Amino acid sequence: MFDALKSLGNPFELMKKAREMQERMQQIQEEMAVRQVTADAGGGSVTATVNGKLELIKIRIDKTRIDPANTELLEDVIVSAVSAAQAKAAGMMQEQMQKMAADAGLPPGLLPGGM
Repeated sequence: MFDALKSLGNPFELMKKAREMQERMQQIQEEMAVRQVTADAGGGSVTATVNGKLELIKIRIDKTRIDPANTELLEDVIVSAVSAAQAKAAGMMQEQMQKMAADAGLPPGLLPGGM
């Protein structure tokens, strides 16, 4: 039984490491929150910008490429642009979390990729 506990290492060291990782994750989330990611849809008809928290910051609609009478198409393109920007931002966060895990010597996939 004690041999199994020895393989865990020093519990105080593990707690310290866990606290450091938690602080680093918080720092990464704060850094990502101020970053902005942009994606477009409809061949550049609509461009959406989100932050690292996946919050929509800005929408730009190119009026020369959109028919104002076709609101259904405009709605679809807006949703597509926002979804694409959010996916890019989520990928950016996952990349940062994986990098942090690798720097800490953790196996891949141990930490969640999102917020």
